[in-house]
Amino acid sequence: MFWKWCFRLLILFLGLWLLLDLLSRIGAEIFWFQEVGYLQVFLLRVVTWGSLWVVVTGITAVYLLANLTLAQRLKYPRSLQIQQIKGEEVGFSHELKNFLSPQYSRRDDVRAPRYSQHFLTLKLRWLFPLVLVLSLLLALMLFHYGEIAISYWHSSVSKANLPIPERFRPEIIWQFFKEIGSHIWYLGLLVGIAIALLIYPQLLLAIAVLFGIGLGFTLSQHWAKVLQYFQHVTFNNSEPLFGEDISFYVFSLPVWELLELWLMGLFLYGFVAVSLTYLLSGDSLSQGIFPGFSPQQQRHLSGLGGCLMLLVALSYWLSRYELVYSTRGVSYGASYTDVTAQLPAYNLLCILAVAIAFYLLWQTLFWRPKFQYRQQVLYGLGIYLILVVVTGSILPNAVQYLIVEPNELQREQPYIQRTIALTRQAFDLEAIDARIFNPQGTLTEADIQKNDLTIRNIRLWDERPLLETNRQLQQIRPYYRFPDADIDRYTLASEITGRRPAAPPKLAVPDREPTNAKERRQVLIAARELDYSTVPQQAQTWINRHLIYTHGYGFTMSPVNTVGPGGLPKYFVKDISDSSSALTTSSEAIRQSIPIGQPRIYYGEITNNYVMTGTLIKELDYPSGSDNVYNTYDGQGGITIGSLWRRWLFAIYLKDWQMPLTRDFLPDTKILLRRNVKQRIQAIAPFLQFDSDPYLVTANANPDKTNPDFPNDRNYLYWMIDAYTTSDRYPYSDTGNEGINYIRNSVKVVVDAYHGTVNFYIADSSDPIIATWSSIFPKLFKPLSAMPISLRSHIRYPVDFFNIQSERLMTYHMTDPQVFYNREDEWQIPNEIYGSQARPVEPYYLITNLPSVPFEEFILLLPYTPKQRTNLIAWLAARSDSVNYGKLLLYIFPKERLIYGPEQIEALINQDPVISQQISLWNRQGSRVIQGNLLVIPIEQSLLYVEPIYLEASQNSLPTLVRVVVAYENRIVMTQTLEQSLQAIFKSEVTPAPAIIRPVEQAVPPG
Repeated sequence: MFWKWCFRLLILFLGLWLLLDLLSRIGAEIFWFQEVGYLQVFLLRVVTWGSLWVVVTGITAVYLLANLTLAQRLKYPRSLQIQQIKGEEVGFSHELKNFLSPQYSRRDDVRAPRYSQHFLTLKLRWLFPLVLVLSLLLALMLFHYGEIAISYWHSSVSKANLPIPERFRPEIIWQFFKEIGSHIWYLGLLVGIAIALLIYPQLLLAIAVLFGIGLGFTLSQHWAKVLQYFQHVTFNNSEPLFGEDISFYVFSLPVWELLELWLMGLFLYGFVAVSLTYLLSGDSLSQGIFPGFSPQQQRHLSGLGGCLMLLVALSYWLSRYELVYSTRGVSYGASYTDVTAQLPAYNLLCILAVAIAFYLLWQTLFWRPKFQYRQQVLYGLGIYLILVVVTGSILPNAVQYLIVEPNELQREQPYIQRTIALTRQAFDLEAIDARIFNPQGTLTEADIQKNDLTIRNIRLWDERPLLETNRQLQQIRPYYRFPDADIDRYTLASEITGRRPAAPPKLAVPDREPTNAKERRQVLIAARELDYSTVPQQAQTWINRHLIYTHGYGFTMSPVNTVGPGGLPKYFVKDISDSSSALTTSSEAIRQSIPIGQPRIYYGEITNNYVMTGTLIKELDYPSGSDNVYNTYDGQGGITIGSLWRRWLFAIYLKDWQMPLTRDFLPDTKILLRRNVKQRIQAIAPFLQFDSDPYLVTANANPDKTNPDFPNDRNYLYWMIDAYTTSDRYPYSDTGNEGINYIRNSVKVVVDAYHGTVNFYIADSSDPIIATWSSIFPKLFKPLSAMPISLRSHIRYPVDFFNIQSERLMTYHMTDPQVFYNREDEWQIPNEIYGSQARPVEPYYLITNLPSVPFEEFILLLPYTPKQRTNLIAWLAARSDSVNYGKLLLYIFPKERLIYGPEQIEALINQDPVISQQISLWNRQGSRVIQGNLLVIPIEQSLLYVEPIYLEASQNSLPTLVRVVVAYENRIVMTQTLEQSLQAIFKSEVTPAPAIIRPVEQAVPPG
């Protein structure tokens, strides 16, 4: 009795704990979404998610429990005597002999009238294998659905773009048998479950309840697809096989596949579980015989079988549309075999399945106990299974090998054309403006001076060496870290410098105010964030973690092309100042051009812990000499937790039991959650895919203090993140390595680094997917025109999107089906030497004027070489400025002449005797040379190649820029500065001396 009470109390406490955990989670999420201003988004998601779970679980449980309860009532009782069964065995044997041999005498009919309508008697040698196979099938199905549910349980809670799981089709069973050799434990576990079901068939009821809960949870994770299904926007573009609009495949077909996933589990479990209940009733295994299905049992199974066959018909109907994702042919999508053999087979099997289903359901509704064609029905089902194998596998393979492969190009040509066209549509490659570019090699010193802005923005500092230098010179304290450095462009008031490492300056074009000349400069900006993991272990206390170390401070900004004393970067913005100016700037012109304000960073890329602000404990602001300066957060971010009940709510939610016990909280104390900008925006819009590289922008987003989306204070630091709408359901579009076959850069996200406010802006209103989400969440998205112009001037074409498009373009620039089939013009991304290792060239930003474009602009560029060759064949440029944002230009080089590619230029650099000797000398005695990014820069009608050379110590690395290599046509020079290299290249007839090489003894010492 005592143990029973203990068990009941344990169950009670466990239930209360789960209830409190659920309530705290919902309550905390409501407070957080209310803080960021998107409570409506959260509530709609939760209601949809909860409704799906309740509806699917409820229907599944009612259906399965009702059928299993009915089966319990109709099954044979355990009191069925063995004499009765043996008598029936004689009768059934007699009936079987009559059926097999019509000459067999019917006069010895000894069947008992009570069991005259029983069907399919089974002896032990047939009964045991049948029930074992059914049990294994049930166990395999439970494993399949259980693996799906477990994978969803362990996935990110904010992940909404889950792919449709594999439905429980014959391929799954076949795949399982192929994997048995490598997963013996898997087979053993399945056999164990199957045997347990044979010994304890009453487990079927309990499993049905758990199965219903699991199905409800699985389908609820696809709430995003259900919302899209009911409010989708059409693509106004159809695919060629069925003529359906693309929206059917992107929005509707996934929901139908989810319906199949659910109903297959529902109907198949119901049919198999009821069949096992009947087959195992009456102690049939121990008695050694099953007396056959009674009329009531036959009628019950007929109804379940009819529902199952309707679902089989639905499965074949969906398989027709899934042919547009076939990988059978030489191109992605439905091939000749799929259209001429597989599609008719699916149509036939679908029609036959519907016919069988209606027959079984008709039999259920209008049951006739004395039906003479019952055996023929079994034969019909057997013939149907044979047709499934023949038409589903043998026939298509025969067509592929006998008809298609001997004439593959002719047969597949129209389908290749479909793949090319729809893949180019899905990745927006159709919008690329392709042009012929024939470098003339006529670049002169006058052209260099004419393109002075391009020359002054050639990037000599790569992200990696700059970050290494920042960490040595600008981290200031161990708990600060620069996680990233980002390329951007700023319009700066021109400043007079004593040394410019580019071409000789020319007069700047005056702005509206002639006294304030401005120019665009390409810069590297890096945020100085707080990394709590680097705080000494002895100081990692609860108060330090959550109350004192709360934020990073400031940023550095460096021009990409300027070298300071000793080969180190020059900084426009650096350090932490004791004055009210907060950060140190290189000149008054820079301070006027770059808004700094108060540069505290409470939300960033590595701020992964939650903090409490407005407490009795002051927050560490920044170090000042041997002391520290402290501050109290006064931003708009955070949730007030001054009251005791809110403390307990968040204590349960965060599993932090010191929160309600501390005495350092005040009535206005706030908790700041989800301070990592990626996690923050992912929690709000989990249905979007986000770029891997948020970048920091400093700008006055609310100069006139009239924009309600941005607080009216002196915070000017914002994170900008690109967001994508993706799909893997675009017909005929090649999925490639990313697993997606449609993508658009549809959204720009801005996160305030101090207040934590989040704003979503639609950057591509023509995208049907973002239009669908905008109709679902009308208050979530704003038009791009609503973004402050000071921020809009910093949007850039995202590298992740550009990488995916450029990867597809390597193959899908070939629009002729025969050229595509032969793969005779495939491209590749060339390699470059970085450090001492070869790696693929990464896209890089430039400020330059494209050929035939009369002005400089901020572009993203990537070169191509032919497959298995190293000469330059083309380069792709993405524009980022103003009205030209998002436009892609493809410059194709002539094939009849050699245009040096990056690998060829690298080879020329490394085989130059003077350059290679100098590099070899530096790669000794505790130092090593880093060959930086090789940039291919278009200037006028020519190409200029520039590569920086860095020197770093093996210990305590502090990379310095020691040389700049410039290559043009057949000339290569290496000098101390870009200016000297350009002069050596373009004044060779005046100064025919070799490249200017700084003597080894004058090299900047490492470290």
